[in-house]
Amino acid sequence: MLTIGYIGNGKSTNRYHFPFVQQREHIKVKTIYRRSPERDQWDKVEDVHYTTDLDELLQDKEIQLIVICTRYDSHYDYAKQVLAHDKHCLVEKPFMETSAQAKEIFALAKEKGLIIQAYQNRRFDSDFLTVQKVIEEGKVGELLEVEMHYDYYRPHVPESVNSFNAAASFLYEHGCHTLDQVVSYFGKPDHVHYDVRQLLGPGRMNDYFDLDLYYGKLKVSVKSSYFRLKSRPSFVVYGTKGCFVKQTKDRQEEHLKLFHMPDHDDFGVDTLAHYGVLTSIDQEGTIHEETVKSVDGDYGRVYDDLYEAVINGKEKTITDQETLLQMEMLETGVKHLK
Repeated sequence: MLTIGYIGNGKSTNRYHFPFVQQREHIKVKTIYRRSPERDQWDKVEDVHYTTDLDELLQDKEIQLIVICTRYDSHYDYAKQVLAHDKHCLVEKPFMETSAQAKEIFALAKEKGLIIQAYQNRRFDSDFLTVQKVIEEGKVGELLEVEMHYDYYRPHVPESVNSFNAAASFLYEHGCHTLDQVVSYFGKPDHVHYDVRQLLGPGRMNDYFDLDLYYGKLKVSVKSSYFRLKSRPSFVVYGTKGCFVKQTKDRQEEHLKLFHMPDHDDFGVDTLAHYGVLTSIDQEGTIHEETVKSVDGDYGRVYDDLYEAVINGKEKTITDQETLLQMEMLETGVKHLK
């Protein structure tokens, strides 16, 4: 049994973490530290202890791992406290404000023989897992180009922001997911081209990014905007023999926002209307088009991997090197802000 506690009792804990942990018999949530109980908007969970005393959580010898689900600007300080109390740690995104902080935290964890890891749950998005399946089946041939899009039409969000903070930028908040997906599957790129913008002008929120990562002849593009009234496909994969288009995104977040939780059999599951389309050409020049059943996603797999690492001593799936590389690209991207 892996016994865990949470720092923070907001949306992150209750929407993106707890519902998945509740489905796992090998993980027990013992305590949640409520930083601002007067602002709590979430119902208490039965059999979970709630406290406003951080030391009570940190000093509990039964708790092996603590999950930090707070704002980005508190991650560094909380992570240091968790490690100082000899507990493993999972940290929400973005992992830290800088790669220098991340290096320090990883070094501290290594020195103490502890595990600390970023919560890169989007590695287990259905659309991303389906793209991996299509690539590995080889029907598109040699891979030439992959386009990844994560679009919104939320003009009210950047219009309401009149300052710029790198760690709170659109690039940090969303690029940390898409860049992690790229790094986790394709590794370290040969080089990267950055196009990061403030469409509303200088001194405003970063609301657009387009990053091209090159791997030999392969180009992987990560694109996102707050001003896309009609979203681009979630993924487009091009190869020498065909292409694959996955129009719609993973549905886990959609369902979580509707409080349709992982205890439902159809949680996050694509229907036929959400399946991607593979178009390929055979040796005779005949073009084939087929609908590809989506691979089911599951954010909770982050917790399964942590269980194996903490309890059974297996290697982490989300490595320090991958997280540092992703953070260094975010930092470099912000320096290219236009």
